[in-house]
Amino acid sequence: MPSMELQNTVKEALNALYHHPDDSVRMQADRWLQDFQRTIDAWQVADNLLHDASSNQETLIFCAQTLRSKVQKDFEELPSEAFRPLRDSLNGLLKKLHKGPPIVRTQISIAVAALAVHVSAEDWGDGGIVNWLRDEMNSHPECIPSFLELLTVLPQEAFSHKIAARPERRRQFEKELISAAEVAFNVLTTCLSLNELKEQVLEAFASWLQLKHAIPSATLACHPLVHSALSALNSEVLSEASVNVISELIHYTSARRSGGVAAHMPLIQLLVPQVMNLREQLKDSSKDEEDLKAIARLFADIGDSYVELIATGSAESMLIVQALIDVASNPEYYIASMTFSFWHNLQVNLTERDSYLSCGDEASIEAERNRRLQIFRSSYESLVSLVSFRVQYPHDSENISREDRREFKQTRYAVADVLIDAASVLGGEVTLKILYMKLVEAAHSCRSDETWDWRPSEASLYCIRAISSYVSVVEAEVMPQVMVLLPKFPLQPQLLQTVCLTIGAYSKWLDASPNGLPVLPSVIEILMSGMSASEDSAAAAALAFRHICDDCRQKLCGSLDGLFHIYHRAVSGQGGYKFSAEESLYLVEALSMVITELPPENAKKALEALCLPVVTPLQELINQGPMQLQKALPRELTIHVDRLGNIFRYVNHPEAVADAIHRLWPIFKAIFDHRAWDMRTMESLCRACKYAVKTSGKFMGITIGAILEEIQGLYQQHHQPCFLYLSSEVIKIFGSDPSCANYLRSLIEALFSHTTHLLTKIEDFTARPDIADDCFLLASRCIRYCPHLFVASAVFPPLVDCAMIGITVQHREACNSILTFLSDVFDIANSSRGELYKSTRDTIVVPRGPSLSRILIASITGALPTSRLEVVTYTLLALTRAYGMMALEWAKESISLIPSTAVTEVERSRFLQALLEAASGADISSLTAPVEEISDVCRRNRAVQEIVQGVLRPLELNFVPAVSS
Repeated sequence: MPSMELQNTVKEALNALYHHPDDSVRMQADRWLQDFQRTIDAWQVADNLLHDASSNQETLIFCAQTLRSKVQKDFEELPSEAFRPLRDSLNGLLKKLHKGPPIVRTQISIAVAALAVHVSAEDWGDGGIVNWLRDEMNSHPECIPSFLELLTVLPQEAFSHKIAARPERRRQFEKELISAAEVAFNVLTTCLSLNELKEQVLEAFASWLQLKHAIPSATLACHPLVHSALSALNSEVLSEASVNVISELIHYTSARRSGGVAAHMPLIQLLVPQVMNLREQLKDSSKDEEDLKAIARLFADIGDSYVELIATGSAESMLIVQALIDVASNPEYYIASMTFSFWHNLQVNLTERDSYLSCGDEASIEAERNRRLQIFRSSYESLVSLVSFRVQYPHDSENISREDRREFKQTRYAVADVLIDAASVLGGEVTLKILYMKLVEAAHSCRSDETWDWRPSEASLYCIRAISSYVSVVEAEVMPQVMVLLPKFPLQPQLLQTVCLTIGAYSKWLDASPNGLPVLPSVIEILMSGMSASEDSAAAAALAFRHICDDCRQKLCGSLDGLFHIYHRAVSGQGGYKFSAEESLYLVEALSMVITELPPENAKKALEALCLPVVTPLQELINQGPMQLQKALPRELTIHVDRLGNIFRYVNHPEAVADAIHRLWPIFKAIFDHRAWDMRTMESLCRACKYAVKTSGKFMGITIGAILEEIQGLYQQHHQPCFLYLSSEVIKIFGSDPSCANYLRSLIEALFSHTTHLLTKIEDFTARPDIADDCFLLASRCIRYCPHLFVASAVFPPLVDCAMIGITVQHREACNSILTFLSDVFDIANSSRGELYKSTRDTIVVPRGPSLSRILIASITGALPTSRLEVVTYTLLALTRAYGMMALEWAKESISLIPSTAVTEVERSRFLQALLEAASGADISSLTAPVEEISDVCRRNRAVQEIVQGVLRPLELNFVPAVSS
């Protein structure tokens, strides 16, 4: 299509996109424009339309974005001689649009900066982009605003991975900017004289300060740009740009690679007093909220950056701490919360031993630690009081939006973290006393009429619950009084929910404290009220009941009748309790934990009683015949089977559980036989069997054989992945038992043989990632627990082939399981008695080595997401360590397939050298950077990625599987 015709089509498509009334037409126009942006014609068309005086703003914006994206991602499409005309055209647009739409000018600036990333300073000419920019500003002073914007984005683009530059070139560009920083600062200093541009100059300066060691600290301390930013702090209206500069300078002085705070004391001593002068403004109610936010940000930056200095507790540092207390007291949460990371970092510094290693011996360390904790004690006490009110429910909390409710929850979590930091410094008991006083104050206002505000009491209890892990289990002053108060609170739903959660949080105190036993009946009474009040309070009460039965199980053994009464009401659904079926499992677990404490002879009977109300409805359903069992909804079965599973999981009496599963096997078998098609029911049933196997172990005896025979046959009919994960648990328990060898060998061969016929191409893995995941988890278990049965079996070679087909499945868990299995295969010789299996492994792996290497390298270079790099890297390393120079030849052969336009010889050699060093025993970390680099190189844009994947063809194995001997 001729250029003019294509330009008109772009205009028409944009007009349709923004103005056509038909949604389908707009969508069609959008798709066409996206496809157009990927064409090589987009370069010329976008450039022409940007220079066309008749182009409207929509066209200018689209074309500027297109050109920016093309320079960032597709610069390699252009011949080398196109660079100079492109640079000149972009420069012309900067000048032409210096008074045009800001969004267009920004996109053009980013495009020029991206071009500079691609092209070395030598090829750019004129002394590199910064010198070129200085000369352009001198020649065209009317366009200085445009050029200042370019100067601002240059350092930002140095760290941008949107630009499809090679990592080596990106590092070189950063060095070029650092060497040109003085020129940039001189240009900006000159522009300071233009008052109307001062804000823009400071923004550019802040941007350049991100190059952390571009200019020595001593130079900055007396630099006009720094003093200009500091003077702006004292203006009536704070300049956002000046705040950005000071913030960057603070970060600059704390950057470890630039020498840390010790190397920057002259600059620190200049900055901190200037910021401290703003402290009084924090308390000025007439101050603009945005200004307060900016000031708070500076104090938070100082706190975070200089926390190690502040932690020494000097008089100067305590002034900063007091200012941060002022920030924390601001009524606006988003301002106060700016300090939260400081309080955490300070707590870590004050409490962790590593902070005191320079003090000398243990006595000196302990003395200094105590001295510092004492100094900061009052600050953290103030902090507790300042933050605790922020967790209070808002008025009309029932009607707040979902978004506001989510934000409120996040606020409560953040405040809880601050309270934990305070408790770490003050100790749980001191923090508890402060919070208890607030609870007492709120409780005293408790009246029976409707005017009583429940919110302060709930907030105090929430805070008390948050620090439960830091309160001694034998605390005897405050907690007894808290427990006495709890039954006195009205049954308001949110308050009752927090009361229940608080009881659960202090379950260990209820067990260990002498004051705990007398209040147990009353707190259980509260929990029963909670179970009946509302869904939220019922869920909290059920969870708290579980915690109490877990931690106080010995105390509760004599109260089984009362506990069974609660349990029966819960599982029968007749108690009026408002928790869900899933939450009722907490009660099942609770009783199971108490039964665990019983002697074996009593436990067996108690276990039968625990199972009875769960088994009865299952038996009744089965008695109605196969048709009714098949027609039942999954939930009619799983609610009961899940309860049995939790009983088997938490009743830690192996023989009693083995006896129970043996008696219940006819029920389980009926469900297996008639519901094997139903994934939800099978998952529930297999989970119950898995817990029975884990708890009973080798007491399972004859029942385990029946279970395995059942799932072995059913898997071949219904392909339920849960049959595989149940088999994994059996392999773990019985894999090394010689008496089980025959039926385990049969199980392994049946399951893997069938799975390899299900997963014959990558599309099968994509369609059933759950089967792939559980299959290869089982395979790894077999390598660890029964290699004598697995490695020599006929299914082992086909399973390796199957793994190779599935490596590039995009499903995370399935992919990780496959790669872990292959790593286990390669590493098998490292295991105990691994030499026995080495020759068999080699017979299988060596013929497949070149293909394995190619698929793994393809995975690194784009076939799998970058989030999988670590596990793929380890698998490649395991292969290389197992086969040494042979594996390096495979890797060399694979990576040589990639053309030099995608990967240079230097990049290729660096990767192979790192692989050689890692294979020779170097730590895997030495391989991480080269792998990330070659991954980055091969993914830098769509065209390169397609070239790389095209030559490596990870989904086309093209090998003849070896016949195992």
